[in-house]
Amino acid sequence: MSDFQKNMFDQIQKKSNIRPDQILNVANSLQNADLSDEKTVRNLVKQLAKMADKPVSKEKEDKIVESITNNKIPTDLNSLSQLFKK
Repeated sequence: MSDFQKNMFDQIQKKSNIRPDQILNVANSLQNADLSDEKTVRNLVKQLAKMADKPVSKEKEDKIVESITNNKIPTDLNSLSQLFKK
């Protein structure tokens, strides 16, 4: 693992309490996932919220799911974090 990757995982863990191995497990499970399928994306959002021990309101979940299923996913980490803050 490069220093950049380690630093990124450390930052994610500090902000979300999600361990790097958990992130990698989710990433591996998404390799063949259909992110245009609402049910798949809702399950992913719920899984990540549970892992981070952060509640996600129905309204926020709907916005996240809509953005992902409509392929309006932010391309940078800052924009992505803003989506989750809304």
